[in-house]
Amino acid sequence: MSAAAAARQILTHLHEVMASRLHAQGKLDRVVEIVGEALDSEVCSIYLLREGMLELFATRGLKQEAVHVTRMALGEGLTGTIAQNVETLNLAEAKAHPDFQYRPETGEEKFHSFAGVPIVYRERAVGALNVQHLDPRRYEDVEIEALQTTAMVLSELIANTGLIDEEEALGLTEASTEPAKMEGLPLVKGLASGVAVYHQPRVTIDHVVAEDVEVERQRVYRAFDRMRDQIDTMAQQAEFGAGGEHEEVLQTYKMFAYDEGWSRRINEAIDSGLTAEAAIERVQQRTRMRMREIDDPLLADRMHDLEDLSNRLLRIVSGQIGTAASKGLPRETILIAKNLGPAELLEYDRRKLKGVILEEGSLTAHVVIVARAMAVPVLGRVRGLRGMVREGDEVLLDADAGTATARPAQTMLQAFEARFAQTKKRLASYAELRDVEPFTRDGTRIQVMMNAGLRDDISSLNLVGADGIGLFRTEFQFLVSATLPQRERQTRLYRDVMDAAGSKPVVFRTVDIGGDKAVPYLASEYAEQDENPAMGWRALRLAMERKGLLKAQARALLEAAGGRPLNVMFPMVAEPWEFDAAKAVFDEQLDYMRDRKKMLPETIRYGVMLEVPALAEVLDLMIPRISFMSIGTNDLTQFLFAADRANPKLAERYDWLSPAILRFLRRLVRGTQGQPIDLGVCGEMGGRRLEALALLGVGIRRLSITPSSVGPIKELVRQVDLAEIEAAMDEWLVRPPGCLREAIAEWAQAKGIDTQ
Repeated sequence: MSAAAAARQILTHLHEVMASRLHAQGKLDRVVEIVGEALDSEVCSIYLLREGMLELFATRGLKQEAVHVTRMALGEGLTGTIAQNVETLNLAEAKAHPDFQYRPETGEEKFHSFAGVPIVYRERAVGALNVQHLDPRRYEDVEIEALQTTAMVLSELIANTGLIDEEEALGLTEASTEPAKMEGLPLVKGLASGVAVYHQPRVTIDHVVAEDVEVERQRVYRAFDRMRDQIDTMAQQAEFGAGGEHEEVLQTYKMFAYDEGWSRRINEAIDSGLTAEAAIERVQQRTRMRMREIDDPLLADRMHDLEDLSNRLLRIVSGQIGTAASKGLPRETILIAKNLGPAELLEYDRRKLKGVILEEGSLTAHVVIVARAMAVPVLGRVRGLRGMVREGDEVLLDADAGTATARPAQTMLQAFEARFAQTKKRLASYAELRDVEPFTRDGTRIQVMMNAGLRDDISSLNLVGADGIGLFRTEFQFLVSATLPQRERQTRLYRDVMDAAGSKPVVFRTVDIGGDKAVPYLASEYAEQDENPAMGWRALRLAMERKGLLKAQARALLEAAGGRPLNVMFPMVAEPWEFDAAKAVFDEQLDYMRDRKKMLPETIRYGVMLEVPALAEVLDLMIPRISFMSIGTNDLTQFLFAADRANPKLAERYDWLSPAILRFLRRLVRGTQGQPIDLGVCGEMGGRRLEALALLGVGIRRLSITPSSVGPIKELVRQVDLAEIEAAMDEWLVRPPGCLREAIAEWAQAKGIDTQ
């Protein structure tokens, strides 16, 4: 049976139940019978939210005496997990799931397989619809879709019969008038305050079952046409200048808008008997399921773009098209959304949009790229936003600390405003250092460079007074592109970056993709899932296997640097032969260009990222080959400690200011002293004042850090006497104190050095 036929069969019976004179409980009892029979499941049960607990309202197959007796909290058992996470479960063996809980009063011990979907009312789970089977088996996609369709019908039934309390369903309680502090992931750092404005009005689906399938299909066709026109218009109105990465983001977004597979799936849902709104919502539910299963962060972000478009299509087809952007922001605003697409962010008045808080979001999301260019702070992964923030609430956003506070008390507001004023004052003091060279107190010049990855980042070079770009991450262009960037496009980007940098040096790191930075158009290059992506088929390893990729990039860099110095750095080098092989690709392209009388770079300096500890053991072999070496402290730390830096359980476990790290770095410094190479650090470690002080103490004299860290690090450098910190560091590393971080901080405080 096809998905459409199975869903149509259930919908036909459900339509009859909805239209019957049965009371609400009678309708629920009939629904579990219909679904159980259609899916050939011994058990079908409905749980609904009542007084904060999920209560068994109806069942076929479990003991009837458990109805209105069995209750569980959100997050408790499989049913509670479905409701709390608003997710679908499909298990061949229910008891194997870590959240499984046995309730003896239900008599469910003999059942093995389990599938359940949330019953959603106004974007919140208000219950769950579950099926169980005697034999272990996973339910088919067609069966899961049938359950989702039934859950949508149940949502309509709930709305019409008052089976649950609406205020409770929406998570609105008296406590909502009190201050509410939320925590999340800083996506774009900064401070902001304003009133809460919800990006999207809630789209209420009043009718699930279609009366005329062809009418619903035409409604969807018209909505698609209108949505595509909107996207085309926004793409033309983007205000970031020609050729920016933001254009590539919008082109990817546009690709989804015209995707035929997406529209076909919606049509199939309409064929099963759903209204246009319900069909879009069902396909959207399937997208959300896939998003939860995707480990690849880039693909997950692109699924978020599709979610954004689904919301837009749903608003158009339902006639509820007014977003906060179209209505206009009342005043300084903190925008609240589940997620946000890049094109939607561009619709807002940049003078009034001060910050964004998302229930979802990730550091690599397209909207983050756009927000960073707009200088709008963004906090992501804040759960339960709708239950904590109401439209019009005053909100304080601290995306530096990863927090936001709704309805702050007057004392909180005053403290925040004081901190905001202090931040502005400090930023002004850093701005005064823009043209000041960072000399230590004993007269040593420290190179303070910045990291970049987008064309728009280059504007920060002169604003903060960095000595140059010590790391230009060329992979950003690959990550925001829907297809492999053509050589000509790469050349334009690299030439624009060098033009903007002027006489200041730029170090281009060759593409570092794979691992946690996967791109779908090269999926075949790493088709087998790496068990340890950070140590897997990534960076130079991947580029060397797919030589066409590195060859195109080499030519693009060489052509862009015609008549100018070029600095090229290879990532993830573990052994000298890997460097030799990568450099040979550049030499081959140089010969090609020389034969054709093309303009060559004035000079070429080659370097490597030292991220793999093995490279430190062959310094004597590497040094004659290279002009410079940059220590990548992020990857180096995780490799030294065998600790995945993306694992939250390990994030705070291993300290950069540990004897192991600092001894390793000092050994590198001493191994390169007197040699004709430049040694520096690029990474987050160098951008933190206390850590930067330690790096100066082990002999590092070149740092490449985020643009926002340049001013603070320049200020730090001017307070330091190198002989003093080096002597102290030598003593600490011979006889490490109990906590080296505390020892360095106390020493700095005694010397009057500000490390905050």
